[in-house]
Formats: sequence, structure tokens, C-alpha cells
Amino acid sequence: MACEITRREAMARGLGTAGLVGGGVCAALRPRRAQAAARSSDRSADAPGAPVAIAECASFEPPLLRRKLDAVLDRIGGVARMVRGKTVTIKINLTGMSWDAFGGLPAYESYQTHPNTVAALCAIFSDAGAKRIVVVENLYWDRPMEASLVESGWDVASIESAGAHKVTFEDTRHRGAWPGYSRFRVPWGGFIYPAFDLNQRFEKTDVLVSLSKLKQHACAGVTMTAKNFFGITPCSLYGNDAPTENPLSHRTRMFHSGRKQVPDGVPEELAHDCPADARYRVPRIVADIYGARPADLCLVDGIRTLRGGEGHWNRGVSIVEPKLLLAGRNGVCTDAIATVVMGFDPQAPSGRFPFQGDNHLALLARNGLGTNDPSRIEVVGLGLKEATRPFWPERPAKS
Repeated sequence: MACEITRREAMARGLGTAGLVGGGVCAALRPRRAQAAARSSDRSADAPGAPVAIAECASFEPPLLRRKLDAVLDRIGGVARMVRGKTVTIKINLTGMSWDAFGGLPAYESYQTHPNTVAALCAIFSDAGAKRIVVVENLYWDRPMEASLVESGWDVASIESAGAHKVTFEDTRHRGAWPGYSRFRVPWGGFIYPAFDLNQRFEKTDVLVSLSKLKQHACAGVTMTAKNFFGITPCSLYGNDAPTENPLSHRTRMFHSGRKQVPDGVPEELAHDCPADARYRVPRIVADIYGARPADLCLVDGIRTLRGGEGHWNRGVSIVEPKLLLAGRNGVCTDAIATVVMGFDPQAPSGRFPFQGDNHLALLARNGLGTNDPSRIEVVGLGLKEATRPFWPERPAKS
């Protein structure tokens, strides 16, 4: 990866939620078009707020997961009206190009989506009357998604059964069985890209759900709902080996460093003065992607996860067990509260830890996608004070 978080950097940049002051991106590094838009139409004060539910959840044990997921969803109004008779698409988070274990645990027990969480969610949607449930992710192998999941230790059959056999799996790394791609435009014109061409599943669905992990991220600072959607961009068009309908690599050359341009016919990168630095490019691209195709429902798994980064490849990462689940209907609001839960400031200005560069939540708020001001977000269920589990500095060991 192009960015890494070290403990020394963490301590030097200042930690905790003290202040919770407003902030924004570094003006000197904003793209020219974005600078003009920000001066004339900063919508942060009017960005909508939406409730976020929090519940304690001690483990990935299936009956417990079902009860706790039901509880957080009920507290934000339930899902029956949303999903009855509908196609529901769940974007999971299987970050990385391998299933490498970490800390003696399988990837899904630490830094990736847990299959039991998917099974419980599919059961909830099926019981609520969903017509079809599609589980999607962008993978890196030339084989059916189900085969990759089985290789990683998932019990695919149990997920299908939990969803009353309404569940299918789609790898969105390319166009798949669709005849082409669907184009989604960034409503404010974009910081880096004006639009994205995506697998048509992201258009041909009634409800799009983000099922993410509660984690820090080496380039984006935090990775929950919005950063999870970085993975909806097909590697066939945005990957290191693009253009190809059999992509086997990630997007670092194009998105992280800007050393590769999109294929002909795909919306080109805008003229801007953003540095070729993943700490600024990645958050802006996250904002562009999420602005172009936001989630309808957001779930954040903080039962067991990592601190210090998003995967085993980051230096200094360690396992942490917040034992929490969060749910909301607005991704920016959900991520803002999740950021506070981790002990960080979701309104932190550019360069303040955990945001080593730009704060994508602030970028989304200033463009009206949702507020990142915790004081404007109703927290239901477990109180925010009781839910806070500081990721840094490390909590002292109990004697």
C-alpha cells in the first residue's frame, strides 16, 4: 500500500475526540474545480442527519447476531417496507488479494466480513419479504465467487439456506453476465472523476446495502460505509491490468497514484492539482464514488476487527474487540458515529489523525450527502459514551 500508519505517527498527529471541531480539506491541495465549488456552495450546515443505532454484540454466534441485527435495524425503522418484494444487493468487504489469517484467526474473524453476519442479514431480508438477495464483491480470481468464498472458509450453502434460497452471489470485478456497464455521475461534478462505469447490478437493484467493518485505513483514515464502496468500481476498468474482462489485480496504479489512466470511453480523470499522493487521492475518490452511488442501508460490524489499518499487510495492526454493531440509513452519518466510537473526530481537518490526508467524510458533508457533525446525529440504542472504544492510544492492560 502507498500509505501506512505507525504508532509514532499516531502519537505525533494527536489522538482522541477532544474538541470535535469543524474542519475541511487543505485548500492548497483541492482540485481547482472543487475549490470554486466549495467557496460557493459548501452545504455542510444543511447536510441531512439521520439516526444511527448501536448495539453491543459479544460474538459472531448466529442466533445472537440475528437478535442484535434485528435490534439495530428495528431502531432505525426496520426493513420490511424497504425490502418487501424487492431485489436487495449486499456489498460485503473482503479487502485484500488473499485469505491470509491474522493473529491466529481466519481473515473473516478479523479484517474481512464474517459469513455469519451475511447469513443473519440474508435471513432478516428474506423474512421481511425480499424477492431476491444478491451478495456482491470485487474479487481477483478467475472463478465463480462461490468457489472463492468456499476456499476462504465460508459455508455458502448455509447462507443460501438462511436466505430461503433467494440468495445469489455476483463478482462485480467486471461486467459479468450483463451486456455492458452502467454510468453513475458524481452530483457535484467530482473531485477526481466526474462519473464511474459500474457493473449493472448497482443499477439493477432496488436496495443497496453496505456491510462493512469498523476499521482504520492507511490512506483514507477510516473505512466503513463510504470506503467500502471503493470496491464497487470494477477492476476491469480501473485495475492495474485494465482494460480486461478478466482482471486479476487491484486499483493502486490508477486510484492511489494516478500513474494509469482509464480506458477509452470511460469518464476521464478531471484536471486538478491534487498531488499524486494516496492520502489525498484515495479520500477524494472515495467521496466521488460514494456520491455517485450511495448506499440505501448501512451496517457496520465492529464485533472483532483491526486497529491501525485495514488489513494484515499494514504495519503495526492488531486485533481489537469493540463488540458492537451499528446501523443507519445515511452512510455519512453512520460513518461519523462509527468514527467517534473508535475515539476519533469525524470532523477532523485534513492531516489530523486518523486522516493522514483529506477527510472523505468532510468532503461528502460539504457536498450535502450527510452530516459528519455528531451533535446533529441522533444515536439510538446504546449511548455514544457507553459505545466508545478508543482504538488509539492502546488501552492499558488490566492487571
